[in-house]
Amino acid sequence: MLKVDKLNQYYSGSHILRDVSFEAPIGKVTTVLGRNGVGKTTLLKVLLGLVPSRTGSISFEGRDLTRAPSHERVKAGIGYVPQGREIFPRLTVLENLQMGLATRPGGTPIPERIFEMFPVLKQMLKRRGGDLSGGQQQQLAIGRALAFGPRLLILDEPTEGIQPSIIKDIERAIRTLAAEGNMAILLVEQYYDFAESLADQYLVMERGEIIKRGAGADMAADGVKELLAV
Repeated sequence: MLKVDKLNQYYSGSHILRDVSFEAPIGKVTTVLGRNGVGKTTLLKVLLGLVPSRTGSISFEGRDLTRAPSHERVKAGIGYVPQGREIFPRLTVLENLQMGLATRPGGTPIPERIFEMFPVLKQMLKRRGGDLSGGQQQQLAIGRALAFGPRLLILDEPTEGIQPSIIKDIERAIRTLAAEGNMAILLVEQYYDFAESLADQYLVMERGEIIKRGAGADMAADGVKELLAV
């Protein structure tokens, strides 16, 4: 379980994260929603150790990661699918997937489950990542994050710029991963319908703080969609 307690973070004197606290349980999808600029990506950067928090704590499966460098957080079992995918365009699909095994011993095979979830990746192993469509690159980015067997998978807006058919594939993959009960999933998303379909629990951010939270099944009744309206 990921446990975040009273995180505060500042940029040049501006208070970006304000006492952010939540838990993301193993086997559940925790969805973070909010309009642009409310602090969602900053929250993920703090969780990944890319930006330090001013105060507060982060623990995962009982281990304090608050001051741990990024590579130690990966070793602890945190996988990350960044906004915009950020695959290596000049590397092949196979090489991109192998990059996800950097924390594992040499010769560790790519898990077959990745190809079961995203069969197109197996068909394109020798193709360069930059030659894939946006949706295929997103599948590759998720596969890369899954390669080492994370216990926490963080996804930053995985539907951005993706065609509807591949969004459905990604939705099925996330649902399968959650149902297996081996990892916690933290999903940052602006596409309300996608988030609602997957969320076991939701958090809504505004101006750097969590203003509403609840069960995913209650999102419609709780008026979450209205909170995201511009």
